[in-house]
Amino acid sequence: MEMPEHITRRWIDSLSNGDLLEVESRLHSTFVTLEGAEKARRGDRYDLMRAPADLLAAWDSWSRVSTEARVRGLQARRAQRDR
Repeated sequence: MEMPEHITRRWIDSLSNGDLLEVESRLHSTFVTLEGAEKARRGDRYDLMRAPADLLAAWDSWSRVSTEARVRGLQARRAQRDR
């Protein structure tokens, strides 16, 4: 599935539940990867609201899709990460 450059309400509404969960998973993975790199770089000074634009954009996209999944009563499934 191809994702647009900017996630819009109209695009989200066009997704089936299965597609929404797939997109949510992909966007979450991107966000977590970027966030992990920023946390490693900034350490104790990490603050999401002061993060680089690409990390904030990843969070915004994931947050929009994640919110819609919850509104639809869907549960995102994610692989367990090593801690």
